[in-house]
Amino acid sequence: MVGAGPAGSAAALHLARAGVDVLLLEKSGFPRDKVCGDGLTPRGVHQLVRMGIDINAPGWMRNRGMRWVCEGRQVEIDWPRLGSGPDFGLTRTRRDFDDLLAAHAVAAGARLRTGVRVTAPVTDRAGRIVGVTAVAGPDKEPVRFRAPLVVAADGASARTALQMGLERDPRRTIATAARRYYRSEDRSHDPYLELWADLLCSRTGRDLPGYGWVFPLGDGRINVGLGALPHRRHGAVDLRATLDRWLPRLPEEWGVTEENAASPLRSAALPMGFNRHPQYHRGLLLVGDSAGMVSPWSGEGIGQAMEAAEVAAETIALALARPAGPGREHALRQYPTEINRRWGRHYRLGNLAGDLVLGRYGYRPVLHPRVMASPPLLRTLARLLTHVADEPPRDTIDGVLHALMRAVPRTRPRARSAPPS
Repeated sequence: MVGAGPAGSAAALHLARAGVDVLLLEKSGFPRDKVCGDGLTPRGVHQLVRMGIDINAPGWMRNRGMRWVCEGRQVEIDWPRLGSGPDFGLTRTRRDFDDLLAAHAVAAGARLRTGVRVTAPVTDRAGRIVGVTAVAGPDKEPVRFRAPLVVAADGASARTALQMGLERDPRRTIATAARRYYRSEDRSHDPYLELWADLLCSRTGRDLPGYGWVFPLGDGRINVGLGALPHRRHGAVDLRATLDRWLPRLPEEWGVTEENAASPLRSAALPMGFNRHPQYHRGLLLVGDSAGMVSPWSGEGIGQAMEAAEVAAETIALALARPAGPGREHALRQYPTEINRRWGRHYRLGNLAGDLVLGRYGYRPVLHPRVMASPPLLRTLARLLTHVADEPPRDTIDGVLHALMRAVPRTRPRARSAPPS
């Protein structure tokens, strides 16, 4: 397992519980920081429950839903009460969150080695990955690890996937995000995740092709940031300058000032919309950001990473129960098939929405005053953006969303043939 973020730790935990010998390699130590909004929708909370994480323990901040702000209007949308998942979201800093998940993976039986930077895949004569090389410790001692299967959960850099010849889809734009922590007792216990849809880019004055957020952490701090999906015609967005332009609009009593800053401004890439495929290739499974699994609708990636990790772990456990050969390969190819079944249509529609609307004009057109004034439309939009729905449908909104997804053409996951021996 290359990488011990949410994707790698979740996969390691599920595999260890299935009785598989798991080695989890992480280049950093714990705890360590990651650029993120620190928010989980109910779909992500559902994955924590499946992993046995105590979400009632100290450190978790619950939220009731989302508050959208646009052109002087604001509306609050509660998470739906569905039978298949919780009706609340959570926030927790990635510094705590990633450490917690890695500890649970170890408790389940996974072997964690930190301070190990993977440098290259080890392949056999057929080009199949059979392990990795790395450098370990402060002295960067060369080491080699062998395994029948390798999971790449090494984040947006996708170093392992690239070295195995899996290039990024050039048609998919890479989004970017920036965030900073502020001390704000006034907003730290806000029961809603607040999102602003009417921000302007500092350089062009165009609508930001994304949104700004203010997420409460419950510990006296808030996470303030913005994400942007720049359209190819408009170029990159200066996140720092755009954030500086937005912050004076926030209420003074929130205390979002330089004096109350609790961290530097940090930014990161968001690989979205399945921008790297196939998710299984010659003994390598891609999970999370390495496969571009960030939602093209909302920019959420933690829940998707954990859900894909569970699918990958189940696939691997079933595959390893078969002898090496065609039967095992057939089982492993079910991983991208299942990922496509769960998210394929939703992501294809999201990529189209990003190309035609969100990447050009941002979320302002989506949150038209008529939409903001219609609770049913807002609830439908919220579920579409966060991919929260019951299967089979249990209410009218579920029915509408399922009908919409069925209208999106189904495509088969791409595959690559192995090079000749």
